Amino acid sequence: MGSAEEKRIEDELSYPILLAERVRAAAEEAESFKVDCAEVGKQVDRLSQMLRSLVRSTTSVQSLYERPIRRVVSEVSKNLERALTLVRKCKRQSILRRVVRITSATDFRKVSNLLDASIGDMKWLMGVLDTENNGTASGIFLSLPPIASNDPIISWVWSYIATVQMGQLTDRIEAANNLSSLARDNDRNKKITVEEGGIPPLLKLLKESSSPEAQIAAANALFVLGNEQERVRSIVDAMGVPIVVQVLGGSPMKVQIPVAKLVATMAEHDPLAQEDFARENVIRPLVTLLSFETFVEDSKSQLGKQSIHSIVINKELDKFSSTGSNSRNFSYRLYANSYSNLHLEGSSRGGNHRKERENEKPEVKIQLKINCAEALWLLAKGSVSNSRRITETKGLLCLAKLVETEEGELQYNCLMAIMEITAAAESNSDLRRAAFKTNSPAAKAVIDQLLRVIKELDSPTLQVPAIRSVGSLARTFPARETRVIGPLVKQLDNKYQEVAVEAAIALQKFASPDNFLCMDHSKSIIEFNGVPFFMRLLRCGDRAQLHGVVLLCYLAIHAGDNEALEQARVLTALEGADRMVVAHHPDLKELVSRAIYQLNLYHTGAHPQRQLYAP
Repeated sequence: MGSAEEKRIEDELSYPILLAERVRAAAEEAESFKVDCAEVGKQVDRLSQMLRSLVRSTTSVQSLYERPIRRVVSEVSKNLERALTLVRKCKRQSILRRVVRITSATDFRKVSNLLDASIGDMKWLMGVLDTENNGTASGIFLSLPPIASNDPIISWVWSYIATVQMGQLTDRIEAANNLSSLARDNDRNKKITVEEGGIPPLLKLLKESSSPEAQIAAANALFVLGNEQERVRSIVDAMGVPIVVQVLGGSPMKVQIPVAKLVATMAEHDPLAQEDFARENVIRPLVTLLSFETFVEDSKSQLGKQSIHSIVINKELDKFSSTGSNSRNFSYRLYANSYSNLHLEGSSRGGNHRKERENEKPEVKIQLKINCAEALWLLAKGSVSNSRRITETKGLLCLAKLVETEEGELQYNCLMAIMEITAAAESNSDLRRAAFKTNSPAAKAVIDQLLRVIKELDSPTLQVPAIRSVGSLARTFPARETRVIGPLVKQLDNKYQEVAVEAAIALQKFASPDNFLCMDHSKSIIEFNGVPFFMRLLRCGDRAQLHGVVLLCYLAIHAGDNEALEQARVLTALEGADRMVVAHHPDLKELVSRAIYQLNLYHTGAHPQRQLYAP
């Protein structure tokens, strides 16, 4: 789309037409180089006819792609100006002016070549704008105009965008797919596509609800373009977010799959897109799609055959069904799997695809859930407001259920979404209190699944986000809730060092002075025999050693009188760390010194000669 400063396309075209008339008149008045001037006049006449034909085409096309027109017409105008200057030199002049303005056959050859190039550009432009028959069987006019001889990619981009904007539906689909393929090659092609105005036509194609294939092609092209903040911002500025949310809420599953993927990549690369999606309430349809058929088996099976987690969920659903609140009634309908009765974003189209959804292949249903879970994960990443919205839709229950029942990428994406939500809760006390109350069934379901992943699965890829999530919730657990401490302590001995280190980091949050119950949690950690594992971490790599030292310091400060610390010779270990670890991490000096002081205070016989640190 042209900027506000650009002239109307009709005004752009009127100038070269006027120039062509002036050149033709000057050629007729030439007194020297008459033959050359006549040839220039013929070329200019041809250009003039093309320009007038172009004016007629622009007025007949409803949605005109202007970018190549402006570029070509600008170049034509420059060449006509040069021709006019040359031809005017051939008029009757004084001897003095003839000496000053020397004209040669070489000048005419140069101008003739320029005009030939302009004629070639105009031919190409007329071919692109011929929407009825673009000159090839596929309906996409592809050739190389002289203006793009040094950069052929731009002519392909122009042709594809013009077809997406002005062509027949089948040609638009093919052109969108070609744009995707071109953009995948490199970032420069992506940049050219955006700069040449490719976003608005693709968004228009995305709204073609009569053709799922068109919507898929548009969503795929936008996804390829949307892997960098500036390009995502272009989609946002083109009012793309409301369109994407609308399509996500009321389309067949095979369309929703790439659209959900588009939401994920836009949220990942641009915080502004995150906020815009939140304002357009994209989280509700995402959670709805994620919950589709998630609880069907539970509703069919007998209560005695259900897992504890499923019983918790069904109790929550019963609670929702008994309330008259609109929001809770939505949540109940959401988790009772009445998706087709919902009118997403005010549209009645949400229920039009019920049979299609039920009859879709299992792999299609799973892929949609994978993409929706990824979108929720990246919407929640670093965003307290989006994390709160997910918990308000009872999305936590759905995520927990899928962690319990699914495997692979879907399970991973759900865990990552939970990790981001818990990280937001860690940084925001209001969210923490609202979403992760100790008596909350949703919170209990999440914790149960996190602990199951930590204890039962032998996969660092899954265990790490589960451990981080538990660590983020460290301030929500009461002193009596020791069931989370044991599994974390056990992971300190995990064969994968990254898991062991993450467990140490999580336990730090329990024993940290920032945790009101740090003394109780420190004692629990020691009771679960965590000290020998921390001592072992001191012999590992720098990162493991660092977190092992910090944890031992917290235990010494909050439970320094415990005999397990003396038996494990923690004081000796910290004295060694005071000399080695602190050298690389000087910010730990005060913490280590305080821990040593605390241990000396309770174990007076250990090192009486050491000067005590007074905190």
